Amino acid sequence: MNTLKIILTGATGMVGEGVLLHCLQSSDIAEVLMINRRHYEMSHPKLKELLVPDFSRLHEYAGQVSGYDACFYCAGISSVGMGEADYTRITYDTTLNFAKVLANINPQMVFHFVTGAHTNNHGKQMWQRVKGKTEDDLMKLGFRGQYNFRPGFMKPVKGQKNVRWFFKPVIAVFPYLFPRQSLTLHEVGQAMINGAVKGYNKQILEISDIKALATG
Repeated sequence: MNTLKIILTGATGMVGEGVLLHCLQSSDIAEVLMINRRHYEMSHPKLKELLVPDFSRLHEYAGQVSGYDACFYCAGISSVGMGEADYTRITYDTTLNFAKVLANINPQMVFHFVTGAHTNNHGKQMWQRVKGKTEDDLMKLGFRGQYNFRPGFMKPVKGQKNVRWFFKPVIAVFPYLFPRQSLTLHEVGQAMINGAVKGYNKQILEISDIKALATG
């Protein structure tokens, strides 16, 4: 397997941090450029950081984001307490703008987007519709590959700092009670790596697809 140079967002959140730690351990990854709004304290020979306070202005950093094989877009926000306009601006507008810049600079890139289980652009809940529209429009951008990951419960990897306190009590028991609804962030990270190298037969990956791709 050829080693990959990837861009990763969301390192200051649980999903992005877990995927980052998996990638840094992987022999398939040559370099990770994490793009953050605020500094993430970590040092590793494979790791670079680019601070972009406003993701809608990624075009200003074009020279620093060229030459990458894949983007693992793990940034996101909960819809709890948010109005539809604000949630759409962050989840849809920001993501699409970020992806369009990368598609123009690196059309041979594979772009992975972490969405959510039960995403549905005709769903009853606002977040389902916004994420569904985001998935749909990302698939139209012309990347070499574009995949939308719909994980359920995700168990953190060892060494993570960004795990919320209320999540910790269920980490040990949830995978045993609901194995079909559970993943580890090692599985998510490995599925992203495998998807970037050899693709997958679906662009929308449910939990079972992520598990399959992680072992494939």
